[in-house]
Amino acid sequence: MSSRVHRFRSGSTLHSTPLTCLITAALVTLTACGNNPPKNSGSFNPAGTTAPGSAPPSALATGQPTTSIAEIDKTVLARYREYQDTYKKVYADGDPAPLTDIAIDPLLGIITKDVEAVKRQGRIWRFTNLLNPKIKNRSKDLKSVVVIDCVRTLGAYVFSAKTGKRLPGGGRGGTYVYQARFRYDGVTWKIAEAQKGKKC
Repeated sequence: MSSRVHRFRSGSTLHSTPLTCLITAALVTLTACGNNPPKNSGSFNPAGTTAPGSAPPSALATGQPTTSIAEIDKTVLARYREYQDTYKKVYADGDPAPLTDIAIDPLLGIITKDVEAVKRQGRIWRFTNLLNPKIKNRSKDLKSVVVIDCVRTLGAYVFSAKTGKRLPGGGRGGTYVYQARFRYDGVTWKIAEAQKGKKC
């Protein structure tokens, strides 16, 4: 899908959304064309890994996940797919409210502002992505997990919220690397940062 990318600091990540024209990958998430993406220096550099299959440390601090690494990975990948579905929905509906169940700042604020800006323009975005996410790494305390994906956007199109007619913009998509950082808030996993990378 063609879409726009939101770059942001906080680990310096970049998030694509269905707005202008960038092909994202939901893990490479979506992007569209709404506002001009701000310049960003630096890059999203996840750090801290744990050996696959190993058990989480004993005497975990309050708010730390207590399940096995295999279960953490399974849960985070499911949350990633849930995020991608929610991302698509909020741009199609023009309502960012559902994001609070799956995202936290800084990404939550970035996407919320963009969805609201697109809505003020009287537009909605629709796009389709194919996902293939994998766990890239985990922090030593297991409270942060990075997902990597090669997302294929089949197309991203903009429509009038009033008439439902397709408007100029959007178009064919592409395939890009996408990274997303999920953080454990003591109850569940939520996406905090995302970055679109090179073609894959």
